[in-house]
Amino acid sequence: MKDTLVLCYHAVSEDWTADLSVTPAALERQLSTLVRRGYRGVTFGEAVAGADGRAVAVTFDDAPRSLHRIALPIMEELGLVGTVFAPTAHVGSEEPMGWPGVDRWLGGPHEEELLCMDRAQLADLLARGWEVGSHTHTHPHLTELGEAELEEELERSRALLEEWLGADCRSLAYPYGDASPAVAAAARSAGYVAAATLDASLRPVDPLLWPRVGVYHGDRDWRFRLKASPAVRRLGAGRLRHPLRARRARSQLSGPARRASA
Repeated sequence: MKDTLVLCYHAVSEDWTADLSVTPAALERQLSTLVRRGYRGVTFGEAVAGADGRAVAVTFDDAPRSLHRIALPIMEELGLVGTVFAPTAHVGSEEPMGWPGVDRWLGGPHEEELLCMDRAQLADLLARGWEVGSHTHTHPHLTELGEAELEEELERSRALLEEWLGADCRSLAYPYGDASPAVAAAARSAGYVAAATLDASLRPVDPLLWPRVGVYHGDRDWRFRLKASPAVRRLGAGRLRHPLRARRARSQLSGPARRASA
């Protein structure tokens, strides 16, 4: 039975309760379930190109250091490879990533969870059979950029990763899962052949608008099994928006209401 599942994770932490973090135990349980069901690990690029049988592409956005320290050993024990999407402006920096949505954790006890991997760690993943893709340069909402800014974000990040790692970079993950046909066309022009979003339909329609199943802190085991179910994905029944996009949408909707009641 052919089925290709693409998952989207972010950080892995024992005690960070952010939406975008999962515990090591949860990660191990979730991926073990898939391995027992006969899924084999592939990179995101391989998944989009077409994988035989049951295949799972485990992807991580933002390239947090917890991926190399915690997730990598778990996945190697299970015989899985993965894909990491790195925001190149933050690679190797000792300043935590702080874009809207995660900035509320700055200055607190979990601030170091927002540190991005360095070049050596990315190169190590590549050497272990992982794929290293772009998460743009500064992690903006791409649909809000002008043409020149969009081109800069896409081309600069790809060029830097290829320079640092000595390997082609042809895969991209859109920050916040925020994309459009125009953004996908710009990604194609920038040299990408596969790009990941977090589309609610979960039905692949374009290699540059490839949906993933987002996995978050509050996902209990039954919810993960439901999200990963081939039937749910075929029906497009999972409205699984990125938590930061959902929070932003709620804020935008509540703004006019607050002004009207003032």
